[in-house]
Amino acid sequence: MSTLMSHFSPTITNMIRLDHTHVLSTFHKYKADTAPDTKQALVNTVSLALEIHAQLEEEIFYPALRAVTTNEAVLAKSEPEHNEMRSLIGQLRDMKPTATHYDSTFMSLMRHVIHHVADEETVLLPEAELLLADQLSELGAQMTRRRLALAAPKAGNIAANMVRAMPTSTMLVTAGGLVAGGYLLKRALERRT
Repeated sequence: MSTLMSHFSPTITNMIRLDHTHVLSTFHKYKADTAPDTKQALVNTVSLALEIHAQLEEEIFYPALRAVTTNEAVLAKSEPEHNEMRSLIGQLRDMKPTATHYDSTFMSLMRHVIHHVADEETVLLPEAELLLADQLSELGAQMTRRRLALAAPKAGNIAANMVRAMPTSTMLVTAGGLVAGGYLLKRALERRT
C-alpha cells in the first residue's frame, strides 16, 4: 500500500504547490462587492485549507527538511507565520461577513499567506527538492494519508462551502453538463445492446 500510494501520490513539494494554488485561486474569487454568504464561504474554504496545509507542513514537511538542512532561517519563521495566520482565521470566524473589518482582516490574512508562499516556493521547496530528492514521493504519500484523515471529519463543511462559493451560473452549467453526459452515456449503452 505504501509503495502504491507513493507511486500515485504527488511529491510532497508538488502537493504544497497545489495547496498554494488552491488557496490563491480561491482568494481571487473574493471581491468587496461579493454577497456576504459567498464571502463567508470563500473565507471558510481558504481558512480550512490553510489550517490543514499548516498542520501537514508542521507534522511532515518541516521535520523532514530540518533533518537535512543547515539553512534554518526560513524554516525558523515558518511556524510563527502559521500561528499568525491561525490568529487571523480565528478573528474572521468571530466576525460576520458584513462586519466593517471583515474584508480588511481577510486581506491581511492573504498578505501573510502570499509572503509565506513566496518564501516557501523560492527557498524551501527548491531546497527540499535537492536535499530530499529520494524521499519526495514517500513524503507525498504520507501527506496524502494525513490530509485524508484531517479532511474527512470536515467533508460536509468543505462541500457546503464549495456550493455556497460557486456562482449559480457555474452550478447550472455543471448540472447541465452532468445531465447531458448522462443522456449521452445512456444513448451509447442503448446502442451497444
